[in-house]
Order: sequence, then C-alpha cells, then structure tokens
Amino acid sequence: MSAVAEQVKLSASWKAVLGEEFEKPYMVSLKQFLIQEKAAKKTLYPKSDVIFSALDHIDFNKVKVVILGQDPYHGPGQAHGLCFSVPPSIPAPPSLKNIFKEMNQDVGTENGVNGCLTSWAEQGVLLLNSVLTVERGQAASHQNKGWEEFTDVVIQHLNQSREGLVFMLWGAYAQKKGQFIDGQKHLILKAPHPSPLSAHRGFFGSQHFSQTNQYLSQHGSVAINWQLPA
Repeated sequence: MSAVAEQVKLSASWKAVLGEEFEKPYMVSLKQFLIQEKAAKKTLYPKSDVIFSALDHIDFNKVKVVILGQDPYHGPGQAHGLCFSVPPSIPAPPSLKNIFKEMNQDVGTENGVNGCLTSWAEQGVLLLNSVLTVERGQAASHQNKGWEEFTDVVIQHLNQSREGLVFMLWGAYAQKKGQFIDGQKHLILKAPHPSPLSAHRGFFGSQHFSQTNQYLSQHGSVAINWQLPA
C-alpha cells in the first residue's frame, strides 16, 4: 500500500481496494484543492475526520445495499459522511423526511427520534455521496474536482467483485452514476429523488425498502432492519 494511502483515515478493507487511487493525479489535485480552500478560511463540510465515514462504517465484503446521494448537506452541523443522514441533534431535512414517509408506508416502520442513519450503515447499507465534501452554504461547490471519479471507482469495485447487492438509485443524477452496474449480478432499483420537488413523481409508492429485503432474503443475506432506534 502506498505511503499516501497509509496517511488517509480509511478502514483497512477499503484501503486494500482503493489504496492506489490516492496516488493518482486526480486525487493529488483534489487534495491540493481542499488544502487551498481551507487556507482561504472557507468552512468545509463534513469535518475532515468523517469524510470517508460511509466507507468506514462497513467492511468492503459486508456491503449489502448501496444508496447513492449527490453532495453532503451544506448547512452547519448537518453533514457527517453518510448521504441523506444527519447527526442525532440535527432535524431531518425535507428529503430525509420523505424517505421516512415512504419507508413507513412500505415496511411499516415508525420514525425514530432523529435522522441519523448510522444503524443502517452498521447493517451493511453504504450511504455514499458522489461528492464527499462541500463549502458551507454553497451546494455543489466541490463538484468536478475529482470526487466523482473516486466514488465511481468505489461503485465499480463493488459491481465487479461482489454479487447480489442492491443499488438504490434515486433521481437522474444517481441513475446516471450507476449506469455501469451489472443488472444481471445485482438488483438495481430506480425512482425519482425524494426531494419535495420530485418525490410525488414516483418515489412515493416505489417500495424500494421491501423489494430490497425480499431480494436479500432470496440471495441468502439477512434483511435490513429499516426501523431506526426509538
């Protein structure tokens, strides 16, 4: 493993898969960009020690489900490295509220006390944003800086090295990013994004949570307990 990869806060199973990526020009450029942004006194989210939190929560070989997001939340205290999730002390944003609404209708869960999805991650749900950092108050500010290439590699490795995964692709952005996933090896579920602007166009009623568990059970995996802690 490269010396650069050794310095990155990332779990061992993912370093074994992704270690060489940190030496590539696009990642070197991305690192320099982030250093320059911090030097310019810009506030970046999430905090640097949880940028790779989605990967750190799950061993590469234990991923069961992949939910693709776009960018981290850009409000104070919201982003903590898991797409759509917020820390326990932060109110659930509108898209997350709609996810809960569909989940409750689909599998009969009740809302937990907060919008933290860590319990999903601990069961094998990879909550992966396409872009892993953002400037405070500036949505999409770190797009096209290199993160998309890195997270494409994550998806490619899962697609190639694993079988029987479920990919939940919500919205055109996620669906485009997942275009190279092999539908013969994995279950691909597509729906509009859960944002208030589009959830009524087919996210509500999509039944992705029950379909996911049915598929996992049929392929010898333990189903996900979507119920968040009370």
